[in-house]
Amino acid sequence: MKKSDYIFIAGHKGLVGSSILSLLKNKGYKNLIVVTRKKLDLRDSNKVLKYFKNKRIDYMIMAAAKAGGIMANSLNQKDFFLNNIQIQNSLLQMALKKKIRRTIYLGTSCIYPKFSKTPIKEESLLTGSLEKTNQCYAIAKIAGIKFCETLYEDHNLDIICLMPTNVYGENDKFDAIDGHVIPAMIKKIENAKKKGNKFVKLLGSGKPLREFIHSDDLASAILLSLEIKKKILEKKFNNKLPILNVGTKNNISIKKLSNLIARYINFRGKIIFDKNFPDGTYKKNLDSSKINKLGWSPKINFYEGLKKVIRSRIN
Repeated sequence: MKKSDYIFIAGHKGLVGSSILSLLKNKGYKNLIVVTRKKLDLRDSNKVLKYFKNKRIDYMIMAAAKAGGIMANSLNQKDFFLNNIQIQNSLLQMALKKKIRRTIYLGTSCIYPKFSKTPIKEESLLTGSLEKTNQCYAIAKIAGIKFCETLYEDHNLDIICLMPTNVYGENDKFDAIDGHVIPAMIKKIENAKKKGNKFVKLLGSGKPLREFIHSDDLASAILLSLEIKKKILEKKFNNKLPILNVGTKNNISIKKLSNLIARYINFRGKIIFDKNFPDGTYKKNLDSSKINKLGWSPKINFYEGLKKVIRSRIN
């Protein structure tokens, strides 16, 4: 890959997309292609093909998706399924039509069965039933992987699928209902502090364990995936579609996470967990040894990364 190559970042304003855009700019990549949702609806395959018909694309990063926390997933299963299916289909059809040199497909750890043996290996895919609260999102992402597999095996299209663990960062969606666990928790505790409340109520039991990765660390994994030679991947994966977990090997309970956030925000009230709400999968940390062997490892300490996210909101 050359610094002058044309790289399309789908979803450049989102949590992951903004991190990879920033990293590529800092690394000196000159021809970065972005388009806003207002200008182009990525769910519409015909519009996507028409928009890019006469535009050069050498590489594509699929960071565009509809994503959210456990409540957003539970309440909007239809939208999570349809939106992600449509975006994936549009972009992958374009990759085939334009013979894009390499596409990076971003999935999620939700694709793995609820009762997978941990740390979860890539081979666990489709070996059991999914977690019900996010199964539509997971099935959409699995469908995308299978589409990638078909394009890779039957059409010789170069694709790498990355399955990141729970992503957090400064450019996240800080919404108490629709946000992922960290930004939703930050927002709730911030609101409680502002109102002078003596307690804050969080969903679930607080017992589940979660693994988190900063969006900048994920961006570095995407960059490695863009730059690594195809021959190396073909040898490592026996000419099969490369699927790589991207995790940090660290686990923290939701309860401990909430106490950390409360401490960093300086909220001194009580944290109450409402057990009437679901916990989701108890533990789903990933085995990331495959991408580690290719030369990637996370650099951002979770505690420092979390502090940085909270400080960015204060400043």
